[in-house]
Amino acid sequence: MAESMTLFPDIDALSQALESVGYYAERRLCTAVFLALKLERPLLLEGEPGAGKTELAKALALLLGRQLLRLQCYDGLEQREALYEWNYAAQLLHMRAAQGVASNEIERVEREVYQDRYLIRRPLLQALQTPAPGALLLIDEVDRADEPFEAFLLEYLGEYQVSIPEIGTIRSVVKPVTVLTSNRTRELNDAVKRRCLYHWLDYPERERELAIVRAQVPEASASLSAQVATVVSRLRSRPFADAFQRVPGVAESVEWARALVALDTLNIDPEVMADTAGILFKQREDVAALTRDMSAELLKPQEAPA
Repeated sequence: MAESMTLFPDIDALSQALESVGYYAERRLCTAVFLALKLERPLLLEGEPGAGKTELAKALALLLGRQLLRLQCYDGLEQREALYEWNYAAQLLHMRAAQGVASNEIERVEREVYQDRYLIRRPLLQALQTPAPGALLLIDEVDRADEPFEAFLLEYLGEYQVSIPEIGTIRSVVKPVTVLTSNRTRELNDAVKRRCLYHWLDYPERERELAIVRAQVPEASASLSAQVATVVSRLRSRPFADAFQRVPGVAESVEWARALVALDTLNIDPEVMADTAGILFKQREDVAALTRDMSAELLKPQEAPA
């Protein structure tokens, strides 16, 4: 991907470029992305929901000037929804229009219904056939699909090509930048992992989260942004994290900051935390677990280390 190396000659250049569009990545993640671009390999990102996996794909598509194609995975996802299907209605009309042709023409008519114009392209096929500068394909939450679907992906991930029985093998026009995300609701097949570069995306440390909040919510004051980053960072640490089924992700931090700005909040207090708990947490039990006493504890100034 020559254009990627021109834009990002080294890891530092890639890091700065990501920051320019509001994505603050630590160096190990930047290294994984840089190598995925240079080696033309798919990148598998695993991590907790809300850690920024999908947002990274969006930021990369923007930086590379590539069309973002998103394949949202779910239980029961079928190949035809990911790759292609035939326009059966148009094929049927073609066959009806050809009724009455001579018997020696029947084979020709049957071949014609599998022409390119009757092919409905889904994300995988679109990604392979997108002209320069190419596409960025996001295969989102691949762990939600089933194992047969993973097996189906292997040809694409390993060779940037797919096989369509009626047409043959279709190879990439320009190799797509491919990002897979997983919340690790189940273990992925080793064959999928071997075809990808891998990175575990953890929640950012406080300073990086503060930079993200400032970039995404510029209308928040410096003091409010700092409070948001501090509280969320403490929520993810023990012993507080043990009280929740799922701690807030980066997306919740940003949304909480926006909500606090909308409420004209200058300083976060236990009452505000209780009123806005449904932004930080998405499960009833977690909202209930954020008591006023815990909120007060979270908001206490931390003692500086001796």
